[in-house]
Amino acid sequence: MLTMTNSRRTFLKTALYAGGIAAASPTRMLAHTPGTPPAADGLTILFQGDSITDGNRGRTDDPNHIMGHGYAFSIASRIGADFPERHIKCINKGISGNTVQDLATRWDAEALALKPDVISILIGVNNVLFALGGDTAAMTNFEPVYRQLLDHTRQTLPKASLVLGNPFILPVGRVNQNLTAWTDAIKACQTTTQKLATEFNAVLVDYQTVFTAATKRAPAEYWIWDGIHPTVPGHELMAREWIKKVKAHKGPLQFIR
Repeated sequence: MLTMTNSRRTFLKTALYAGGIAAASPTRMLAHTPGTPPAADGLTILFQGDSITDGNRGRTDDPNHIMGHGYAFSIASRIGADFPERHIKCINKGISGNTVQDLATRWDAEALALKPDVISILIGVNNVLFALGGDTAAMTNFEPVYRQLLDHTRQTLPKASLVLGNPFILPVGRVNQNLTAWTDAIKACQTTTQKLATEFNAVLVDYQTVFTAATKRAPAEYWIWDGIHPTVPGHELMAREWIKKVKAHKGPLQFIR
């Protein structure tokens, strides 16, 4: 995770509100019912988030590296191999170190402009990281900024399906050294994510439950090596849960087996 200076944080906040992300109106706080889902053929799936999504992805069009080496890669490879006739395009725009505020500042160019049919977001752990480092706004702004981002998305791409991943941790490394604070903060982000998933009729992928259950089979560090970033098996757990939850949703990807 990348550390941000106070000046950069100030810039991000200014850019967010100057960038014209619409404030959420009362009617848009209700659960959204999308129109007819787009045809499955030629779908575009966008993955957005922080380093967990980034997965050291390539910054060129080289298809050998473009999806990175995390859960987004596993999802894209499995769907692409199983359904080549559907011409599904997967895009990874995760950036290491991002908070939800950072997503908001680049959302128009790196999400909405791509016109994806499915938008998968995993964000929040950096908001916790920076808050525990003294930037309290990183947590207090998490819910309002996230809601504004989703509302702006619904206004711009009303038929897009949303997939919200719960941020997660396990008691390893620096997380374990300050476990109570980390646990309280990540639970707050999870509660917000769950609430927003309901409000915006999004698929919720509860990664925390998956990882917590996995510790009954192997130690926490087997799944998340530093308490934040998954290992290769951890990313596979994420990919399996994402596919499980998305295919059960009445949306454009319910054809997935």
